Amino acid sequence: MSGTRSHFPKAPATDALIVAHGQPSDPEPAEAALAELTLRVQAYLPELRVQSATLANGDAFEHGLKTLRPDGLVYPLFMANGWFVRTELRRRIDNFPCRVLAPLGMDPDLPALAIDMIDGALAAQGLAQEETAILLAAHGSAHGQAAADSARAFANRLRDIRPTLQVSPGFVEQAPFLPDMVSEIAAPCLCLPFFAMDGDHMKQDVRQDLVHAGFSGGILPALGQAKGIPKLIATALIKKHTEREAA
Repeated sequence: MSGTRSHFPKAPATDALIVAHGQPSDPEPAEAALAELTLRVQAYLPELRVQSATLANGDAFEHGLKTLRPDGLVYPLFMANGWFVRTELRRRIDNFPCRVLAPLGMDPDLPALAIDMIDGALAAQGLAQEETAILLAAHGSAHGQAAADSARAFANRLRDIRPTLQVSPGFVEQAPFLPDMVSEIAAPCLCLPFFAMDGDHMKQDVRQDLVHAGFSGGILPALGQAKGIPKLIATALIKKHTEREAA
């Protein structure tokens, strides 16, 4: 019968979509981890509907995008404004009318959250900040400088907050490589991983590189998994959403 209304109400449109790279070799665990993080973000935003998807999980991102309201928000859970954010994400979005926020690694409040993590780890291990080096473990890239530049800029922002902090970036995919940095650091050391998710890069590349290099210091969780991250993401989303409502 023409014009008959469906008995199944249409799901409300999504206001914001959090997107991460994910794990191509085994996409489901990363998808589930991102969904769990998104639930914690959602708890701060009862007035908005927040969903998530990883780029590596087939067309999960495209399905998520179809639920997004026009001019909705896309939040990149990435540490750099590199190829995945500037090129691949934009390609996958195509012409959909959404607004893409700055990635997590560029959030102006992230360095202060990292300092809190460092201070907590120093206190827990009974280390003095002025005598402890911080190894900022980052991905880097063999194909461009955007990822490394983001890590170096973040290290500078940490020093701006805490000028006496000894912080040095080391990379998985480019020099200076993590094992080389371990051999250069003589002081007691903590490793702060400049990663969004606790995936294979963290479990295999970072931790294995450090173990094989004889690293004896503490390894903090991936920065993107810190306790304060859901509130930080929620703050960025509500700020951008409010801008849209006021326009």
